[in-house]
Amino acid sequence: MSLSGLRPQWPAPERVRAFTSFRSGGASLGEFASLNLGNHVGDQAEHVEENRRRLAQALQLPAEPVWLTQLHGCHIVDAATPDTLEADGSWTGQPGIVCAVMTADCLPILLCDLAGRKIAAVHAGWRGLASGVIEAAVAALQPAELMAWLGPAIGPHAFEVGPDVRDIFMQRHRSYGEAFRPGNGDRWLADLYQLARLILEGRGIGRIYGGGLCTASDPQHFYSHRRDGRTGRMATLIWRT
Repeated sequence: MSLSGLRPQWPAPERVRAFTSFRSGGASLGEFASLNLGNHVGDQAEHVEENRRRLAQALQLPAEPVWLTQLHGCHIVDAATPDTLEADGSWTGQPGIVCAVMTADCLPILLCDLAGRKIAAVHAGWRGLASGVIEAAVAALQPAELMAWLGPAIGPHAFEVGPDVRDIFMQRHRSYGEAFRPGNGDRWLADLYQLARLILEGRGIGRIYGGGLCTASDPQHFYSHRRDGRTGRMATLIWRT
């Protein structure tokens, strides 16, 4: 079965497999049309179940993805033995386990070490970035040398935030101001991609790939909460053989 989506363009080892779904090819209807993978957004449960089945079949996944209840925080769990599913990322060093995050404007980040032994999937909205979700994921994978891939997120021309959001990042590090441009009135346009790069680079990760897409500007391929409000979710997955 064919199913459209993105396969990360990054020099990950062959044993590492990854994918981000587009919104087409599923069973959901209306505002959730059509490959909604989120069971928390008001879609019919049987449609979400069918969409997840189609995803697993199309990608020939080795196991059911570890679906998280995402909280916009910084908790990262071991996907093999999670202490809870209320988290914003998971990691594993074992083959056959599928780490997954769901997004509809927030930034999905994939991490793997250069040997392809350890992998992670991270859900990084501005709250997660501010609270240290990247740092938590990197800590879980250390001491390995890592690379990162940035999946589809709301772009810097579409993500307007209040001055309080910029202040939170500026208090963390003055360099994060590079990721904000003046918007309307006292508001700012925030660049999630740039924020993630700055944080990753601050943790010694220079191999950063992906970025440059905008979920809010591409309704054909992506769900966007900022654009549509009530909507579905894409999934970004990573596993290793």
